[in-house]
Amino acid sequence: MSDSKLWLIVPAAGIGQRMRAECPKQYLRIDNRFILDITLSRMLDSGLFAGCMVPLNSEDRWWPSSGASKDDRIQTCNGGAERADSVLSALTALAAQAGADDWVLVHDAARPCVHPADLANLVSTLATHPVGGLLAAPVADTLKKAKPNALPEVIGTVDRSQLWRAMTPQMFRYAKLVEALRRALNKGQSVTDESSAMEFSGNMPVLVEGRSDNIKITVPADLDLAGFILSRF
Repeated sequence: MSDSKLWLIVPAAGIGQRMRAECPKQYLRIDNRFILDITLSRMLDSGLFAGCMVPLNSEDRWWPSSGASKDDRIQTCNGGAERADSVLSALTALAAQAGADDWVLVHDAARPCVHPADLANLVSTLATHPVGGLLAAPVADTLKKAKPNALPEVIGTVDRSQLWRAMTPQMFRYAKLVEALRRALNKGQSVTDESSAMEFSGNMPVLVEGRSDNIKITVPADLDLAGFILSRF
């Protein structure tokens, strides 16, 4: 890892419409704790990071009630309309603290179940890699391609042998990630994660296999599953 520092970014400016809740999904509770608090504590308690930036929605009224708001390891900034905008905002806010060759790990606020062993493996595996990479899991299910009808019809089976599910954290050098995100956004390129921005810039990330239970809470049923997974750690 040489002298490079590690910085954590956890975008938390989303509104989580699919949860059908009265608050953004990162502020729903598992065992009476905000999901965001669980995620941040699991990441920061690793002791790996020099600091953490959390981009927030400008109308966020729940953050002051979180445990994380009282954690002096965590800084906040204004998020953007999309994930890429929020991450770039966080990178800009870190500009005076992070070096060009420092590593930035971006992690979903709604992935509280990341395992410490996976985090440690990601960091050690990518320590000397020129690009970086992300936690991912090989696709295990049979995949079907369908016509977009009201009642979808199968039009083929997709070869899954080279397919992986992208997860987080995703880990890249500070300067390269800034450049990749700016380039993608300026070109109007769709950026669904940091890896896609790096790919668009011609830098191909490494897939580091992680546990399949590193789930992203997206729909209400995921809350109970996440609670069960966390109870097993």
